[in-house]
Amino acid sequence: MLTFHNVCSIPSFFQLMGIPGLESLHIWLSIPFGSMYLVAVVGNVTILAVVRVERSLHQPMYFFLCMLAIIDLVLSTSTMPKLLGIFWFGAGDIGLDACLGQMFLIHCFATVESGIFLAMAFDRYVAICNPLHHTTVLTHAVVGRLGLAALLRGILYIGPLPLMIRLQLPLYKTHVISHSYCEHMAVVTLTCGDSRVNNVYGLSIGFLVLLLDSVAIAASYVMIFRAVMGLSTPEARLKILGTCGSHVCAILVFYVPIALSSLIHRFGHQVPPPIHTLLANFYLLIPPILNPIVYAVRTKQIRERLLQILKIGIKIR
Repeated sequence: MLTFHNVCSIPSFFQLMGIPGLESLHIWLSIPFGSMYLVAVVGNVTILAVVRVERSLHQPMYFFLCMLAIIDLVLSTSTMPKLLGIFWFGAGDIGLDACLGQMFLIHCFATVESGIFLAMAFDRYVAICNPLHHTTVLTHAVVGRLGLAALLRGILYIGPLPLMIRLQLPLYKTHVISHSYCEHMAVVTLTCGDSRVNNVYGLSIGFLVLLLDSVAIAASYVMIFRAVMGLSTPEARLKILGTCGSHVCAILVFYVPIALSSLIHRFGHQVPPPIHTLLANFYLLIPPILNPIVYAVRTKQIRERLLQILKIGIKIR
């Protein structure tokens, strides 16, 4: 590590603290975090396997659900193994490039997930408001292009963040990050240079994604609600609202924690560090856990297929 003026230095690695203020409880915290990570992996892999095996689920809604499952696996796996390593072995060291890579993965795929939710809202809008053209509008090729567009948008938006840190902010006050992973603001606050460009860019991108996507999703559901209210029978209304209910639950589970965590990190200076770090980890863990549960419970086809698999497993035993 090169040092300048006995204050700032160019670190070759960083030291992640895990959950600051709760170091004595790390071994106990590993139990719930490890359990939640296991549930997230099993749940999302199960969704991918069920959709792949069941040909009746080869529809746009379930293809988007598979994209969501892959993103959730990336988000949870980019942080949880390292966090568990800190809890169990105190392995908090992470290289500078590895730290920036982790930062990119987390923020990029969170942006991609928001884009997939937007695509799912569009799918529900076409399926309910224009059902006769659903199969012609949302073909497999179009679904693939929407997924690719969400991925490219995430790369385009988030790619400059680690590059700006690497090229413009090489000096750091300390190599100790008071966080469990390389979150953008947690790293930027350690730099010695002028970080205003990074702060403004990160905040702008965050609000741009959250605001535009949430407004577009809300608009689609307003139109869906108006179409549903025009249906003649209450049974049809309840069926369609039930289909959209799982999507709305998943959206709320994703957007609420990520918005709270972002606002607390920038403006909640009175919030104790352990609370903020726990919340930041929960927004990477709770959606991957709840998304498979919500969709498996509320989606008839997935629920029936899972029950069939469980029955076959019991018979084999």
